[in-house]
Amino acid sequence: MARLTEAQAGGANVLRFLDLIAFSEGTSTVKVSDDGYNVLYGGGLFTGYLDHPRCKLTFPINGKPVTSTAAGRYQLLERYWDAYRASLRLQGGFTPENQDRIGLQQIRERRALEDIKAGRIQQAISKCSNIWASFPGNNYGQNPHRLENLLAHWQKLGGMLT
Repeated sequence: MARLTEAQAGGANVLRFLDLIAFSEGTSTVKVSDDGYNVLYGGGLFTGYLDHPRCKLTFPINGKPVTSTAAGRYQLLERYWDAYRASLRLQGGFTPENQDRIGLQQIRERRALEDIKAGRIQQAISKCSNIWASFPGNNYGQNPHRLENLLAHWQKLGGMLT
C-alpha cells in the first residue's frame, strides 16, 4: 500500500491509483520486496533508500534489449528522480514516501487527479499511459496490461468505476 496518508494524497482513490500503478508495473507483486519500493527494473531488489539506486540494467522485451534505470514502486528513471527531488524539494532520499510524492506529482502533471478522485479510472489510465509502460495506450512496446484487467484490479482494491 502507498505510504502517504489519505489526506496527503488527496483521498482514498488516489492511494488506490498509486497501488494500481505498482500492480501494473509489477513491483508490488515481487514477493520479497518492500511492497515494491525497493524493486529494480527487471525485478531485482536494491537495499537502502539513501538515493536512487542508479543501476542501468538491460533485459530483453519482445526479443529486443531494453536498458533502463527504472527503480522503485513506480519504476522511476534516475534522471526523473534527480529532477523531481530538486523541483519538489524532497528531503530524506529515495524513500517510499518520496516515491509516492513523485508518483502523485506525475499524475498531477498528466491532469488525471480529478479523474481519479471521481472514479474515472479508464480516463486516468489513458492520461498516464505515456508515463508507465505497463499502462495500455503507450508506444513503449513493453507488453502493457489489458485495460479490463487493470479495471478489475481497481475494483479488487475497493475502487468504484464511474
